[in-house]
Amino acid sequence: MNYKLIMASLFVAANVNAKVTLPKMFSDGMVMQRETTANVWGNAERSATVKVSPSWTKKTYTAKADSNGKWKVAIETPEAGGPYSITFNDGEKTVLNNILIGELWVCSGQSNMEMQMKGFKAQPVEGAITDGLNSRDPQLRLFTVKRNSKFEPVDTVSGQWYEANTGSVREFSATAYYFGRMLRKVLDVPVGLITVAWGGSACEAWMTADWLKAFPDARIPKSPQDIKSKNRTPTVLYNGMMHPLVGMAMRGVIWYQGEDNVNRYKTYGDMLATMIRGWRGEWNIGDFPFYYCQIAPYDYSLINWDYNSALLREQQARVETIVPNTGMAVLMDAGLEYGIHPRKKRQAGERLALLALRNTYNIAGLPEFARYKDVEFKGDTAVISFDKSKEWVYFNNGTTSNLFEIAGENKVFHPAKAWTERNRVYLKSEKVSKPVAVRYAFKNWADGDLFCDGLPVSSFRSDDWEE
Repeated sequence: MNYKLIMASLFVAANVNAKVTLPKMFSDGMVMQRETTANVWGNAERSATVKVSPSWTKKTYTAKADSNGKWKVAIETPEAGGPYSITFNDGEKTVLNNILIGELWVCSGQSNMEMQMKGFKAQPVEGAITDGLNSRDPQLRLFTVKRNSKFEPVDTVSGQWYEANTGSVREFSATAYYFGRMLRKVLDVPVGLITVAWGGSACEAWMTADWLKAFPDARIPKSPQDIKSKNRTPTVLYNGMMHPLVGMAMRGVIWYQGEDNVNRYKTYGDMLATMIRGWRGEWNIGDFPFYYCQIAPYDYSLINWDYNSALLREQQARVETIVPNTGMAVLMDAGLEYGIHPRKKRQAGERLALLALRNTYNIAGLPEFARYKDVEFKGDTAVISFDKSKEWVYFNNGTTSNLFEIAGENKVFHPAKAWTERNRVYLKSEKVSKPVAVRYAFKNWADGDLFCDGLPVSSFRSDDWEE
């Protein structure tokens, strides 16, 4: 037996194992959150001492790997800038280069978040060609977490950081890109976007079993064999795609999901609120901003779903009133009657950016989304009022709208004549002499036309009658 060869092999193996390894999101070209304490972690030889030296400071941070070789260190980040480097040394150096310090956002959800600038087959993104050609921006960095459905939580993700350019943007989430582009333009600091999305995914898939205890209809898998759907089974996407990011310093989250939950709308508001609180608890950095898209109108009968998606939109609208530091981007004018993947992704991304710029970055002079407040009945006329409507409501396509309905005590809705005065909408119908309830665009498909200050108003109803 050649003992010298065996010893040499063991020596090489020991050195290979000793070299620091890092999760893919910690790699060349990454963006780190500015002016905070940022966690960085990885693997090394068991019990090894790892020295971490960022180039923006003379300070060296030290971490000791545990019995499994895992280590973690918290480093202070400076104001926006770069490029910088970070050196990791456990006896052998690993260096990350071209690091920018700026604003980092996680972008999650289902297909309308995942939908790339190149679109899906025969489903384009409006303006994608021109915007892609003008997308080159070395200060905007993009990372897509590859799909991964797991029974148990994992620590790693697959993906790579890219600078924004025609090629990389074409393969990246359109909603996330337009969000990041607007932040770059207004804030003028580096921006990093990490997309964590899977088309058709259920909200339940992005949650843990503990959080889902309040929702008995959610079938938690007891074994890998219980996973009947890779993107809809509860817990599997949190385990495989979100859990590996937990603890990474970031500014906040944008979310575009809900279409898969239309047939389970009754629990969605509480479920999304629970998910937000759960993610915040895991990150342990306080109530970070969470901005989300209300699903856009679409004719769900085309996929044989006998559900009114306005009920899901109603649940989504409720979330921003019960969970602090959240906001909803309304897309009533950005849907597609015959397609569940709207082309108008710029509106989705830029309205999410509007929420962030106004509420997180405190940019003055930006409008808010007006929302339904209440209704008063005066004889045969309904008078609807709104919150956040100082600039008055109006119909975007003329002086009236055909999307309003009014009902009497018999609970039968009829089309209503609608007009506006200042920040009120007035409704009347010859078929309803004594109205008791009103609705606006409360159906699957509607091309929303009620606006305030350039932004659409969500569909709404005054009643709580069972559908």
